[in-house]
Amino acid sequence: MSGGTPGLNDGTGPGVRARLPAMSSFPTLHRPDVYPRSSAYDPAWVLGLDMGPHPLWLLEHLCRELDLRPGMRVLDLGAGKGATSVFLAREFGVEVFAADLWVAPDNAAAVHAAAGVADRVHAVRAEAHDLPFAKDHFDAIISVDAFEYFGTADGYLPYLAKFLKPGGQLAVATPGMTTEIRELGAIPAHIKNCVGWEAIAWHTPEWWRFQWEITDLVTVTSARLQPDGWADWLLWVKAVAEHTGAHSPVVDMLEADQGEFLSFTLLTARKN
Repeated sequence: MSGGTPGLNDGTGPGVRARLPAMSSFPTLHRPDVYPRSSAYDPAWVLGLDMGPHPLWLLEHLCRELDLRPGMRVLDLGAGKGATSVFLAREFGVEVFAADLWVAPDNAAAVHAAAGVADRVHAVRAEAHDLPFAKDHFDAIISVDAFEYFGTADGYLPYLAKFLKPGGQLAVATPGMTTEIRELGAIPAHIKNCVGWEAIAWHTPEWWRFQWEITDLVTVTSARLQPDGWADWLLWVKAVAEHTGAHSPVVDMLEADQGEFLSFTLLTARKN
């Protein structure tokens, strides 16, 4: 990895001593046995960029199925406040285009600069259905906890695949179900009470595999649920609640679920 940054627990970087107490406040989020790469990043730094479940845990799982090499051009689609883009640039030496609709590019760029990767990460405001990139522009497209908002339509993969080089890699982490809601006949009450109709965009790995492979545009290389995804999600949202001092209804949803239905679906594929 590159030189010290405020977000890392490597004992270097400006202001790191001010953040060390924050690390001890969230010991359950330091998990080098499960997430060795993510554990190099101060949990307080990740919490400060929170927009959903732990983005680096999900990304680290995804990257185990990918072949990312220095100099590759990667689209971080739905990049949020910057944690995943920093991770990709630092851990793999790739050039990242951090695209998000809701986070101002200047704000994301400040996070990238503080992490020492401003030369490798380009923040872009972009709507997922109107991406400002050339055909065959990327070696990989990665989306963490965002694809459920724009990627479930039948025509979206054909649109997105245009931006991948032949043989390029596609990877998505998205809230997942152990059983399709269509098969259940209704959204389980504890899920509906928290997220309402949005849960109809949460699908099983099998649903996603069919959805992608039926196009003949990609070959799915992995489609699985995140191991202990429900438990990881709950651990994270409890830490967020502690960090913010505000109770989250997501805690109630996950505690009621007990892993019966909820996890994260992890998908990787290569463009044919």
